Amino acid sequence: MSWFYEKIKPMLAVKGKPFSNSEFIYEIKFDGTRAIAFVDLENERIRLQNRRLLEIAYRYPEIDLLDSVKESAILDGEIVVFDGTLPSFSLLQQREHVDSFRASILSKKFPANYFVFDVLYTSSRGWLMKEALIQRKKILEDISANAKRVALIDFVDEKGEELYEKAVKLGIEGVMAKKKTSPYLVGKRSESWVKIKKRKTLDCVIVGWLEGEGERKELFGSLILALKSKDSFVHVGQVGTGFKLEFARWFIKKLREIEVNVAPFEIETSREVHWCKPEFVCEVEFLELTKDMKLRAPVFLRLRNDKSVDDCTIDSLSPDELERKV
Repeated sequence: MSWFYEKIKPMLAVKGKPFSNSEFIYEIKFDGTRAIAFVDLENERIRLQNRRLLEIAYRYPEIDLLDSVKESAILDGEIVVFDGTLPSFSLLQQREHVDSFRASILSKKFPANYFVFDVLYTSSRGWLMKEALIQRKKILEDISANAKRVALIDFVDEKGEELYEKAVKLGIEGVMAKKKTSPYLVGKRSESWVKIKKRKTLDCVIVGWLEGEGERKELFGSLILALKSKDSFVHVGQVGTGFKLEFARWFIKKLREIEVNVAPFEIETSREVHWCKPEFVCEVEFLELTKDMKLRAPVFLRLRNDKSVDDCTIDSLSPDELERKV
């Protein structure tokens, strides 16, 4: 039963702009947490593994994975919590980092859903990573069963721009474009998968902070952001807006606990600089990437506890953004 204990890093997508192509299928992109589901029907057991390879099934007791398939399988999908009719990442974050008792209470207050879009293994067919995506989709449909809070993500052929426009009007984050012939590349970012979001966002590593002024004098003025490039970090700017005061008071304590004296790079600033261990990832919204690889007008959106520092690499930028590098 070795398949049940595998550690599988999910296939990742590049960023792109809306397009239509008959070689691609298009899916709604929910604002959730990526998770690989291991469903062993014979022994009536499950696992849910997030992008950081952590076990998270205990957080979501309401997701009925054992009834979701007709045979044992490994699935790829997104865990989503809704606020009314729209996904809410803030409510989803309340479901994270809780014990089993708290998870049971929150499962009734803010129930989660698992939206499945891929299958990597079935007990009758074995490993499916080398199969074309469109074939994996057919297998997924064949083995799926009706289950509480588990559903397949629908897709459309060719009409990517039309789906994107509809998604944006509904308030959805965006769409995913996936090449029909693409294999499943474990842990790799591929141009065969393209994420198309209604706003430019980037997951960055927090490597330090600049001291604040005014009401944030004892807190931080801005966070120093970086992306990984092999074994080093590349500075992509600072973010100083988008924070609630309550968050800043909480987060400065976390930063001081991991403060270090070693700088990953030099920056030009008149304010006092503090460096920290690269442990936290945050998502920022921005207008564009400048020619010297700095984020223009970044705004802090949220911490991303579901993503690791290793996820925040230079190649997570879209090809047109990378072309700006000097």
